[in-house]
Amino acid sequence: MAQGLLRTDREFRRLWIGDGLSKVGSQVAILAVPILAATALDASTWEVALLATCGYLPLLLIGLPVGAWADRLRRRPVLIAADLGRAAALLTVPIAAWLGVLTVEQLYAVEFVVGIGTVFFDVFQSAFVPGLVGRPNLVEANGRLELNRTFGFSAGPVLSGQLVQWAGPALALLGTAAGFLWSAAWVAAVRTREPMPDPTDRHLAREIRDGLRFVLRQPFIRATTLFASAAVAFLATRYAVETLFLLRTVGLSPAWIGFVVTVAGFGSVGGAFAARPIARVLGEVRTVAVSSVTMGLASLLIPLTTVGVGLTFYAVGSGLVGFSIVVNNVVSVSLSQTVCPDDMLGRMNATSRFIAWAMLPFGGVIGGALGTAVGLRATMWITAAGLLASSFVLIGSRALRPDAVAVEPAPAAGGR
Repeated sequence: MAQGLLRTDREFRRLWIGDGLSKVGSQVAILAVPILAATALDASTWEVALLATCGYLPLLLIGLPVGAWADRLRRRPVLIAADLGRAAALLTVPIAAWLGVLTVEQLYAVEFVVGIGTVFFDVFQSAFVPGLVGRPNLVEANGRLELNRTFGFSAGPVLSGQLVQWAGPALALLGTAAGFLWSAAWVAAVRTREPMPDPTDRHLAREIRDGLRFVLRQPFIRATTLFASAAVAFLATRYAVETLFLLRTVGLSPAWIGFVVTVAGFGSVGGAFAARPIARVLGEVRTVAVSSVTMGLASLLIPLTTVGVGLTFYAVGSGLVGFSIVVNNVVSVSLSQTVCPDDMLGRMNATSRFIAWAMLPFGGVIGGALGTAVGLRATMWITAAGLLASSFVLIGSRALRPDAVAVEPAPAAGGR
């Protein structure tokens, strides 16, 4: 069990603690920065939505090259540098606020730098873990790291809401920076010797091309990757204006926003535990289909949110969306790994992530435009309808038939 690994492997335990602090810190910043822009700087809906775009843009710009660099550099120093860089960027915000010179443009720059650090941390950590714990322990290690992510998603908003309520958004970001510094200290305490990777030229452009070709050729991987891309686009659009929706349209305080987002976030934790039992009962392919439709149906509850009892719509809807996302991710990724040849696994994972997550930066732009043009509640309805329509396209495709879930040969390097 993963619990045994944490108890017996001191080096992984240190990395796990650092990763947990990093994930919580990222979630605190996600809530605190837009609240700071909306309250202290009186930013418009468009300006607040663009903050999310700046945070996600590095994934689009450097996502694939960072994967190759992770095979050419020692990973632990980069993890430490990523934490230190994010902390330094966030520390500029309370300093500028105290001096009275804080601007929305500075928040854009801070979000961009933090986004760069997050891309490097996530990619390099994935490459660092196998050498740290050994391949027989990877399932345990990755399970614990996934729990960090879901816990950060759940606990980060309520912590951020309380920090913003008690100390103001600028000081909340000071606490976030401290969390990244603490994370860097824990990662620096990992003493496992890491050999220098082979510096041989690996023909980056050709490897990227082969990975793209494989992902777009295999029916199941192509369909689930394109569904993930559409789902991410609609979810990112929703997330970009969700804080403003709860703050300005529903009329919640920062503390209440943190509370309801945290309650909903426990759905993701439940999904991490339930994915395997559900797949065992329904079958893996059927689980992918059912979870995608559930995701869309549950999202229709979110626009119904009002104060008082009406907050139940948000808590249940967002909780079920989070639950379905995690179940869908766990099972579809497992099936993708099953049908993928061993020598293409790394590129398949990196390419699928890039195609899906590349839509994240556009969510802020679309969310800002929609929120300004039709209003925040209408934007929530549009994103919910889009998510549901995407699920129907997936389940109506041939990709969920048994013959699509078959092992594909890897393309010859540089082949056509």
